[in-house]
Amino acid sequence: MAAISELIRTEADGTISFGDYTLGAKAKHDNFEHDGDIYKVKTFKEITKLERNGMFVYESVPGTAVDHFNETENSVEFVVEGPEDAQITLGLEEEAEYEITINGATAGTMKTNLGGKLSLSVELEDSDAVTIKVQKK
Repeated sequence: MAAISELIRTEADGTISFGDYTLGAKAKHDNFEHDGDIYKVKTFKEITKLERNGMFVYESVPGTAVDHFNETENSVEFVVEGPEDAQITLGLEEEAEYEITINGATAGTMKTNLGGKLSLSVELEDSDAVTIKVQKK
């Protein structure tokens, strides 16, 4: 997997991929339609951010490339890649508990805050890509 040169795209399996951590300057793609929703992505080497219908979905610092992002009512799954370790924040249900799995290994349970945000750190520096699964308990 590498940076998503078109910034955001729909995959054959119905998921989306987005982000380009190789860019030196901010780039964005507005009004991307997928499954009846409108997405907006902003990305470059320092940050990658995704919004759906004007609401926060994903943010990473520094920027990352996200492949096969799939969000259901009770879970979020994706593969993430970047040049260095990243702090990822997801927009989920408010004050709910989620089981975090990183590369198939349980990373514990976390509770979202009043705003529904859940933050996790991912070690990317010495790996090609990391698979993340966040499942509501």
